Amino acid sequence: MEIKDMRAFYAIVEEGNISHAAQRLDIAQPALSRQMKRLEAALGVQLFERGSRRIRLTEAGQVLYNRVEHILGMVDGAVREITEIGSGVAGTIHLGTITTSGAMLLPKLITEFHRRYPKVNFQLWEADGARILELLDNRVIEIAITRTQVDAKSYESIVLPNEPLVVVMNKEQDDSEEEDVVRLAELREKPLIVPLRWQSVFIQNCRKQGFEPRIVCVSDSIVQDLLLVKMGMGASIIPVSSMTLLTDGNLICKRLTEPEMSTHTVVSWLKNRTLSLSSQCLLRLFREIHVGDDEGI
Repeated sequence: MEIKDMRAFYAIVEEGNISHAAQRLDIAQPALSRQMKRLEAALGVQLFERGSRRIRLTEAGQVLYNRVEHILGMVDGAVREITEIGSGVAGTIHLGTITTSGAMLLPKLITEFHRRYPKVNFQLWEADGARILELLDNRVIEIAITRTQVDAKSYESIVLPNEPLVVVMNKEQDDSEEEDVVRLAELREKPLIVPLRWQSVFIQNCRKQGFEPRIVCVSDSIVQDLLLVKMGMGASIIPVSSMTLLTDGNLICKRLTEPEMSTHTVVSWLKNRTLSLSSQCLLRLFREIHVGDDEGI
């Protein structure tokens, strides 16, 4: 396989159909279709399921996609490292984040970094924590922002202090006894929207309080949870930093107590990978802004 075949195959899978991939690669659609047929013939396997409006991979196609993602990540990383030699802090930083941590950390970080290093661009991926770490492992991104504790043998990381989980609800739904906090037991009869990450521990804590929570929705999207709260579907559990996403004056937020629950953000990068100069500078700025030091990477 040639790199151009890998990039073409990867673009088709990412775009979901031949037409959009051809536009992305700036080639004619028939030419791209022929290229994929030649690739399948060379490999002796079928990569795509025919007859579907949206591209679907065969088992062999899925294996190839996983490998190609890793190979292209390595190739692009090598090109970045080579081309930035002698050019100073420039190029593109490839960064992946989960929604909540990204919304809290990235706007200020990227804005200040762009002010200091205007020649650097950003390419951002947003997904759940497992997918972000997969992109990091495959070298598609250099830096991952998740809420997942990572293996110190494989990753370097910066772990931010624990932050409490809070309850967000419509003002009409609030019947708790105190103004700034809500006890877990007070949620006994309320319809609840719970992020997937904290579903298990939340249910365990409720059972310790002697009740089964009335969970009407489990979601891996904090933004979606907040929209459901806004529509009056129920109250939701979110990290306190996600309060930056609140734009509706009818929503209120209270600290969850008895017991308290907490989470933390982890910024990680591969231990056996040399970061680009621009990514090293970004991590230094991150420490400066969010940790209070400028310790070297």
